[in-house]
Amino acid sequence: MLTQLLLQVAVAVSILLAVGLAGVVGRDRLSLLRKEWKSRLRTSAPAIALLLAILLLNRIMRQQGRGLSQTYGVHMTEVFYTIEGEFVLLFQAIASPEANTYFSISYVYGYVFLLIFPVIAYAALPKTIDFRRLLIAYSLNYAIGLVFYILFIAYGPRNVFVEELTQTMLYDNNPQVQYLTTEVNRNTNVFPSLHTSLSATVAAFAYQTRSTYPRWFPIAVCLSISIMISTMYLGIHWGIDVLAGLALAGFCVALSTYLVDRWSLIVIFEQLRERVHEYRDTVTTPSQDNS
Repeated sequence: MLTQLLLQVAVAVSILLAVGLAGVVGRDRLSLLRKEWKSRLRTSAPAIALLLAILLLNRIMRQQGRGLSQTYGVHMTEVFYTIEGEFVLLFQAIASPEANTYFSISYVYGYVFLLIFPVIAYAALPKTIDFRRLLIAYSLNYAIGLVFYILFIAYGPRNVFVEELTQTMLYDNNPQVQYLTTEVNRNTNVFPSLHTSLSATVAAFAYQTRSTYPRWFPIAVCLSISIMISTMYLGIHWGIDVLAGLALAGFCVALSTYLVDRWSLIVIFEQLRERVHEYRDTVTTPSQDNS
């Protein structure tokens, strides 16, 4: 079942990527990427390595994090319910088979596409700064989210409003999805919503690069909003989780921009090269004077 679902996701996302890359990125940028991918990879290697390391850590913590949560975590389900009550049930007003299909597709297929597409799109740009900023922002989202998931134990609305959400419950309408989500998450990992934070992060970058990729900006915003709504419509996250995800996205985008701009490898390399040249000048100049 899991293999079949992964294949479906891979095929669907591949088609979306092919269409998106052709219509948004363009043949010229993709051709240049094929020629210069090695140099761009070298420049971005630290950001890539950091993201891979954090993703690996997240995978490890899915197995071992439960013990840490039980030891250090605070149970927050009742707190969230007390604060916002039955807010997520408002989305039942638009419940329908069509809405179930749309939000389920957005939550699974749209989310994967939304995360992968900008990685390729920004890698296709001659300057790697947006690519590196995005990777660092992803890393920060996952790293901070992991800490919150350990410290705050909370079950989503689907575990509280079992009967009320039967019309829109993701696992009831698409039981095969449960095989996929259990591979990447636990049902207590709800605060903050990483679906929201990562989607909002992509939307923020799309806004910043709208002059470069004008077609991508409205697509990213529409997909991001759909994914955020889907997390509540499908009973996976509380409204509080979504708000926390938006705040996390804003923080990660701002911090990634600061870190990449402050510690750019290109800038550091240029500074080191200038210092080497200055040192050589100071060494060679006296010898020239003595001659």
